[in-house]
Amino acid sequence: MLYDLCTTLDRSRKSLVLLAIDVLAMGGAFAAAVALTTAGRSAPLHAGEAVATLLAMLAVGVAVTIRRGLHRIKLNAYEMQGLPGTAAVALGMGAAGGAAHALHPGTLPPQIVVLQPMIFLVLSVAARLGLRSVVLWIYRTGTARTRLLIYGAGQTGQQLVSALRTDDTLTPVAFVDDNPTLQSLSVAGLAVHAPLQLAQLIRSERIDRVVLAMPSAGRPAQARIARRVRALGCEVQTLPSFAQLVLDEARETPAQRVELEHLIGPDRVEMDLPGSAEAYRGRSVLVTGAGGSIGAELCRQLLRAGASRLVLLDHSEPALHTIARELEEVAAGTEIVPVLGSAGEPGLAARALADNAVQVVLHAAAYKHVVLVEANATEGLRNNVLATRTMAAAARDAGVDRFILVSSDKAVRPAGLMGASKRLAELVVQDLAERPGDTRFSIVRFGNVIGSSGSVIPLFEEQIARGGPVTVTDPDVKRYFMTTTEAVRLVLLAGASARGGDVFVLDMGDPVPIRRLARQMIEGAGYTVRDAQTPDGDIAIEFTGLRDGEKLEEELLIGQDMLATPHPKILRAEERGLSELETASALQEIRKAVAAQDDAAAAAAARRWIDVCDRRAPEPGRAPAHGPGPGIAAE
Repeated sequence: MLYDLCTTLDRSRKSLVLLAIDVLAMGGAFAAAVALTTAGRSAPLHAGEAVATLLAMLAVGVAVTIRRGLHRIKLNAYEMQGLPGTAAVALGMGAAGGAAHALHPGTLPPQIVVLQPMIFLVLSVAARLGLRSVVLWIYRTGTARTRLLIYGAGQTGQQLVSALRTDDTLTPVAFVDDNPTLQSLSVAGLAVHAPLQLAQLIRSERIDRVVLAMPSAGRPAQARIARRVRALGCEVQTLPSFAQLVLDEARETPAQRVELEHLIGPDRVEMDLPGSAEAYRGRSVLVTGAGGSIGAELCRQLLRAGASRLVLLDHSEPALHTIARELEEVAAGTEIVPVLGSAGEPGLAARALADNAVQVVLHAAAYKHVVLVEANATEGLRNNVLATRTMAAAARDAGVDRFILVSSDKAVRPAGLMGASKRLAELVVQDLAERPGDTRFSIVRFGNVIGSSGSVIPLFEEQIARGGPVTVTDPDVKRYFMTTTEAVRLVLLAGASARGGDVFVLDMGDPVPIRRLARQMIEGAGYTVRDAQTPDGDIAIEFTGLRDGEKLEEELLIGQDMLATPHPKILRAEERGLSELETASALQEIRKAVAAQDDAAAAAAARRWIDVCDRRAPEPGRAPAHGPGPGIAAE
């Protein structure tokens, strides 16, 4: 009832209540002053004189109150804004009472005109502060409030508590601080506890959230505390200092990404690949895996290239919805057609191609996480091999002009099932390229794409933000890296210049040691590496060992035969595949294993046919001088 009353009163009614309180305080102060000054006196007090003096003081007091707007000041802001105004009202009433007494001297003691303003000042301030406490209590008991534990009883924590005193949704309950001199004391009205009592406090005080108000502590220290709090099942939030907020320093990200120039070389970031927009301008293009990092960037660049229609195929509803909305907002003259479903569904693939008169297919849909595919062999082969065969065959049957498969460096002499599935997908496309038909099939092969989902850089950023450690599989592991822009330009170039059966490879420079990358990212984020040489460093690098399906170094070429392309850093590899009969046999074995959900049989079939193909490839060796350069080795 009281909560409803407080929340339903409008501003004008609240102002009248405050004005009435002040008027009552004026009258009460006058009565108290009269009682104090006339106690023990035998001479009677002239009532008319007293009423006249009171009216004069009330008139001036109300006038000054309204003039200063005291009745319109919120209770929360009264301490800062209202005290000078109340003092002005008291002085005004004292002056009015003094003038009235001077004009009509009589039996009224002159001390009244001094005591009344003083008593009024006390009564008015006490009434406002008391009313504020009551109202806050009503709000707190009438609504659910988030209970906060402030970690850090320094200046920032005290400022936070002061700011939250008037908040009706958040309640600071106590402090926790590492400083022993503050523990067991009371700061800003709250008890300060030791960190050892953190778990007990969260339980006993029903804490909803812990706020880290310790900006002077390093980010690794804050991250470690945050990890401990989360382990106790409580939310945690880091608060910068108020000075940092004003100076805009708090907007810095906790872990800044290392500059790409330091990762892949300054001559690679803005590499000018040949223009390929003409091959897609005014054409209908289908992109599978359109919601992924590569697929989405393909769609963006195709939109800029002037494609007349973009068909977006993806089995992830959220990812498809996101990219479709993004493209629809900026599409000018390009029709956006989202298709929800799997590229491995023959009916869906055929209908999407026919209904939209597709002329170019860019097949980027695939499972790419090494460990997950290794543990889920049948699903990995179903999506990466069989779905590729379904989509490619549907493209050939529909008379599509070009089909481009997005592949991976893990397809070269694969050590795990994910790489084997990508290699088999390449063999399927190469097989179709050898058959009669108007569709030109090609393959694009590249290494790790910086910032894509599941790549090592976002993982390192997350680990650094948590305070470490940063995990690397092996001290000697190396990987090729490229930007998303480079990867997509390569795919589009392949589609523009493909002649059929081509495998396009980018000269990606030297492979990057992952150990060095981890150190660069830690130091680029403003931390030091903790190792044997610097035991007091911020973040450690831990080596976890190679997982199933991983190699120390990836390769980009199977053989040594390479042909030139319009750009010196784009190479066309000449690689032998399986015969038509062998490809059919491999697909039949995989289909049987997938239908039976037999992971072991599926993995065995994939590896057996990869071995058959690799036995025909040239022995590993370094490319000749006219080839891809020192950055690409067919190891």
